[in-house]
Amino acid sequence: MRKTKTSEPPAPAVRMFQIDTDQAGQRLDNFLVRVCKGVPKSHLYKAIRSGQVRVNKGRVTADYRLQQGDSLRVPPLRLPAPGEARVVPPAAFPVIYEDDAMLVVNKPAGVAVHGGSGVSFGVIEQLRAARPNTMLELAHRLDRETSGLLMIAKKRSALVALHDMLREGKGRKHYLALVKGDWVNDRQHLKAPLLKWLTASGERRVRVDPAGKPAHTIITLQKRYGDYSLLDAELRTGRTHQIRVHLAAAGFPIVGDDKYGSDEVRAHFARLGLNRMFLHAHRLEIPHPLTGSVLRLHVDLPDACRGILACLEQS
Repeated sequence: MRKTKTSEPPAPAVRMFQIDTDQAGQRLDNFLVRVCKGVPKSHLYKAIRSGQVRVNKGRVTADYRLQQGDSLRVPPLRLPAPGEARVVPPAAFPVIYEDDAMLVVNKPAGVAVHGGSGVSFGVIEQLRAARPNTMLELAHRLDRETSGLLMIAKKRSALVALHDMLREGKGRKHYLALVKGDWVNDRQHLKAPLLKWLTASGERRVRVDPAGKPAHTIITLQKRYGDYSLLDAELRTGRTHQIRVHLAAAGFPIVGDDKYGSDEVRAHFARLGLNRMFLHAHRLEIPHPLTGSVLRLHVDLPDACRGILACLEQS
């Protein structure tokens, strides 16, 4: 008896995309996650880094924002083997504000905003798993160890508007940071260009460098605690690790910062119960992306941070 051949799925092939108005404004990595369903994020990032993914025949980075008319080449990508498929657990984060256009949640420390770079999934993947029929896209980023207000767009028009406003400096994002040192001025502008670089192990870092991009942080003293100071940091630009690097370069590293801070200080505060970086996005003022009305949002310091301030008060 002749054996019947079982049909096999077609081999992966190169795909080309022409970016339209609805797709413009998305980060490249987020777009690939959408169109390459089932492909592990580690494969997508590897394809971007190796130059297999190309925009207008050139190399780009994962955070490149697609523009209307861009020609995007996506290489053949392997689907996960049986048993390799990732299950993203749905999660609900405290909602500070929500309407038809956007969602603002209170992100806890220790949770990445998105998967990649050794993280299987983050806030955005968990929110999408919890709300499978809603478009959700990150409007900005918070470092994994930073807590606080995180904006997510629910419409493409809102995403583009939020990106434009943040790029043009129309919003006000304020963070609370506890730093080592006695901060002197009540209010001070930190302006130093920042340059991204990679360590020998491939870890992403940022340093003050004349060849870097302009960066501007406004620091307002909140309270002194002897050898430590609580500061409000307002971002006027949105560079990677901006607050952390500006403060460290000024001689006031953030307590608990494992990249730019002191190991000794971090160990001391870990013994006091703080196992995170003391940086919290506590206040946001921004025009609504669709109506233009001003949104003023606030979220208190987490319990762990308030506990540390209480300890410093008593010391």
